[in-house]
Amino acid sequence: MHLNTVSKKLLATLAGALLVTGAHAAPTLKLGLTTWIGYSPFYVADALDLYKKYDLKVKLQTFTDPAMLPSAMAGGAIDGALMTYDQVVGAAGQGQNFKVVMPVDYSYGGDAVLAAKPITKISELKGKKVAYAPLSPSDFLLAYALKINGMSDKDIQPVNMAPEAVPAAMASGATPAGVTYEPNVSQILSTGKGKYHVIYSSREAPGIITDVLAFDVKRIGKDDKQIMALMRGYLDGLAYMKAEPAEAAKLIGKAVGVSDKEALEQLTGVYNIPLKEMPKTYAKGKDTTSFYVSGEIINEILQKNGQIKKAVAIPSTLDDRYVKALLK
Repeated sequence: MHLNTVSKKLLATLAGALLVTGAHAAPTLKLGLTTWIGYSPFYVADALDLYKKYDLKVKLQTFTDPAMLPSAMAGGAIDGALMTYDQVVGAAGQGQNFKVVMPVDYSYGGDAVLAAKPITKISELKGKKVAYAPLSPSDFLLAYALKINGMSDKDIQPVNMAPEAVPAAMASGATPAGVTYEPNVSQILSTGKGKYHVIYSSREAPGIITDVLAFDVKRIGKDDKQIMALMRGYLDGLAYMKAEPAEAAKLIGKAVGVSDKEALEQLTGVYNIPLKEMPKTYAKGKDTTSFYVSGEIINEILQKNGQIKKAVAIPSTLDDRYVKALLK
């Protein structure tokens, strides 16, 4: 069919309008995170672009040091972040207002205190060098382990180090002990033919290290569609992991830099929280899987270590409106 000039102009205008509409239809959300096996549903969602059907593009921005996440989010360098709950409480103590919109996972052996033999327990770290990153999940796990053993960081020689640097430091003999998380834990255990072992891990205190999806309070109510789309993508990623574990392991392994077999092994060290269990974490409970219980311990340790001046009100860090909306 022959098109006259007017028709051609009209079609060109409509095509241009559609391009503009399409360009604005899928906003990009920058999500900050560290490399961590517990974020696997997000890696799967990213690899399979599971956010697309929810009209969202997600850009994962990986940080080598988790301590950089709060300032990056407060400064607007990232839109949201995956971080540990103690980081949210610590940030609140520094005047930053982040809200936990979704609990993601809790470490179940994926974080660990490792030592060279013959060191077999936390009390035997007294006077020894221990490598870990300050203001990180490693710092918090160690602080809790020391606390329940009647010790503090004053009883050891802390060595400030990024989590990824701990395996090399231990292998070189620079320090006999270190605190880190997967995949670094497996890396340490695989070197030295049994020279190193785990002397304490998050498996002994499930919920003490809970990873969460957090946003600055300024974005709550403003970016609700994007936040909901991100959470739906996470849940779809988790569903895919359950339905296709072998295929998911390949995607996860590529994201965290390990084989699919190693990815499956590391996944046993975390527990990704399904939607139906999420309300429990927001409720007042009796064990550390409740933010109120773990938050009380976090407040105590952060105050004792001088990282916050006074206890943070736990409800001020939580926002369960999105979880409730997804459950409807």
